[in-house]
Amino acid sequence: MTTTGQVAAFTGVRKPFALREYPVPAPAAGAVLVKVRMANVCGSDLHIWRGEYDVSRGHTEPFCLSIGHEMTGEVAELGEGVTHDSAGQPLAVGDRIVYQYFCPCGRCRSCLRRSTPRCSEALRYRYPPDEYPHFNAAYGQYYYLNPGQAVFKVPANVSDDLAGPANCALAQVIEAFRRGRVGLGDHVVIQGAGGLGINAVAVAREMGVAQIIVIDGIESRLELARAFGADETLLLADYPHPDDRVRRVRELTDGWGADAVLEVSGLPAVVPEGLAMLAQGGTYLEVGNINQGKQVEIDPSVLVHGGKSLLGIMWYDPDCLKAALDLLSTKADVYPFEQILSHHYPLKHIDQAFADQDSGSVQRAALLPWAD
Repeated sequence: MTTTGQVAAFTGVRKPFALREYPVPAPAAGAVLVKVRMANVCGSDLHIWRGEYDVSRGHTEPFCLSIGHEMTGEVAELGEGVTHDSAGQPLAVGDRIVYQYFCPCGRCRSCLRRSTPRCSEALRYRYPPDEYPHFNAAYGQYYYLNPGQAVFKVPANVSDDLAGPANCALAQVIEAFRRGRVGLGDHVVIQGAGGLGINAVAVAREMGVAQIIVIDGIESRLELARAFGADETLLLADYPHPDDRVRRVRELTDGWGADAVLEVSGLPAVVPEGLAMLAQGGTYLEVGNINQGKQVEIDPSVLVHGGKSLLGIMWYDPDCLKAALDLLSTKADVYPFEQILSHHYPLKHIDQAFADQDSGSVQRAALLPWAD
């Protein structure tokens, strides 16, 4: 096995990533050393790179941090005692896998109350790569899968391009719709048609919803949303004011509004209009607004008089990741999942990948750690 591997480390807002070389660790008992095959630029990574999501706390300049979490890989080495994946399938070196990028502690109050995805200790990346085991995030040639992190074999008919977004975008929207009890006959609005929003169209359709309305500012994204099965799309240029968008959603739902609104744009300003789009008893599913310190003004009486709910969702149960793989394996001929990752870059071109996705010219960039 190679004795060293590369990591592309975040060095500051809109600064070049630093390519560093580190010794490849041997996995401890219960751990897995993963050879990363593909790592994607998620919207939350863009928020970090732009400085909208501050990860500098506790670190002094100059600093290097490992970021990135949406990825797929293959087993490079199994730690003692690891023989099967989280679904009971045998695991061997060379098997392609996807895995949770977070690791619930299993001991805190949240974990013991069966709300594992909200464990406050679950996030074990955004550390300096100088710290062992060095490979603790997606933007590197290896990833150290800790004991307790869920891992699943990738079905043979699911390509890396399809599996790559499974452990974030796809699993996350499955969790959101499950917790929001979205189902048969519902009318759903999706705010944002990035990676999560596009995957959400497929998930909503599979859950039997009656109508899917997608809102975004980029026409090419809305075109892809329609290819995935969106019934209606709203381009911001055509509906520039929030009141225009609320009015149009009401018109499209026969005056009732949406049973569920999923926010995956990451824009705080869309929250009030999303709440206004809800039908009586509807649920607002807040996933995208991860940036701390942002404020937005809402009228809480809207929730009270409308019997509406606002639900924040972070991470997902392991079963959602397995469900994501099952969906990709059985429905790849129904939905054009292969179009979500629009461009591929070698890891050494990570700066260009971020710049291109930031410009809006790229739907979702995929990094190939072993490409020249």
